[in-house]
Amino acid sequence: MNTQPRRLLALATTALLTAFALPAEAQTDPKAVLVTYSDIALATYEDALITARALDAAVDALIAAPSQRTLDAARAAWKASRIPYQQSEAYRFGNAIVDAWEGRVNAWPLDEGLIDYVDPNYGAESDDNTLYTANVIANPSITINGVATDASSITPEFLSGTLQEAGGIESNVATGYHAIEFLLWGQDLNGAGPGAGNRPFTDFDADACTGGNCERRAAYLSAASDLLVADLAEMVANWTADGAARKVLVEGDPKAGLSTILTGLGSLSYGELAGERMKLGLLLHDPEEEHDCFSDNTHISHLYDAIGIRNVYGGAYQRVDGSMVTGPSLSTLLRESDAAVDMELSAKLDMTIAAMEAMRKRAEGGEAYDQMIGEGNAEGNAVVQAAIDGLVAQTRAIERAAAALKLDAISFGGSDSLDNPGAVFQ
Repeated sequence: MNTQPRRLLALATTALLTAFALPAEAQTDPKAVLVTYSDIALATYEDALITARALDAAVDALIAAPSQRTLDAARAAWKASRIPYQQSEAYRFGNAIVDAWEGRVNAWPLDEGLIDYVDPNYGAESDDNTLYTANVIANPSITINGVATDASSITPEFLSGTLQEAGGIESNVATGYHAIEFLLWGQDLNGAGPGAGNRPFTDFDADACTGGNCERRAAYLSAASDLLVADLAEMVANWTADGAARKVLVEGDPKAGLSTILTGLGSLSYGELAGERMKLGLLLHDPEEEHDCFSDNTHISHLYDAIGIRNVYGGAYQRVDGSMVTGPSLSTLLRESDAAVDMELSAKLDMTIAAMEAMRKRAEGGEAYDQMIGEGNAEGNAVVQAAIDGLVAQTRAIERAAAALKLDAISFGGSDSLDNPGAVFQ
């Protein structure tokens, strides 16, 4: 008997039943997703530390031999250090250890008059900040909450223990990327016109000093750079095999861990990035409301925040050396329970990054972010708004992902600029 037709019919029937079968039970262990998440955190913070050490070396070279070449090299190192760090911001807003630490390295905006000399148009005083123009670089003693404070020795300990948020005021930012940025570039006095800060290298040259107090300015820059390295090394340790941040997630309740991931992604996407960092500045058309306001590097920082969100969701991160860290991810898990929501969220993350890339292309073409948000620049405003719209849309998809994974209600940080724009002008 010829059994070949029967075999073919059986194979065809099996294939048909497979094609229309209900989705299988989820095969991905949520703990494996948390391990991948932690592995990517470790790699991202390690890269931030590697590039911060390169920045520290460039700062040392600038201080040892001030020149336009060494200043440009330090600025380039600062910009390179922002790329991995910004991708790490996807770990904020859900991980308590990260949130308690973050203000030491990336707090903004800052009242730069606390640190160094400023243009007269900056103003001499502020009703909200008695240290608005304290200029610690020029003054070996400052008054904090009515108490004379010794500022004769500018060290990492002085910056972190005394000057950071002095007087309990958040805008007294003395440490981290933006304090270093201000020292390398100086104020951007161009408003909505072209150009970033333009501090001369002679501000660090004791022999041909401009701006006064060049040795103290160099000491401040060196201390801030050393402190950034130390702070990042601390966070790297939190994500190693025995690190506290990793253990909280991997050894805890898996559903709580997944909620932590999605809380971080949604809060960065919506309230922080779309709202406080982008929509607020667009509503006010205020060049001071840009994240990297001294260097005009904001378009890069925003782009890599968006890339960081996608890294975490997709479980894949490309390191600064080109190698990849990958593993089971939220996308893997969601695809097994609701493939349509996974497809939607993945597509929206890609669309947001495409909108951010359009913003970068415009900046590289000569129009900086502070010009894009300027009043009367309809085309530039539209490019920024498209990125904001992408962030808002992907946040809604993140909410649907949480529901599909049957997680408890997740609350994302909001922003008046998105939720109540009228309050911005009050």
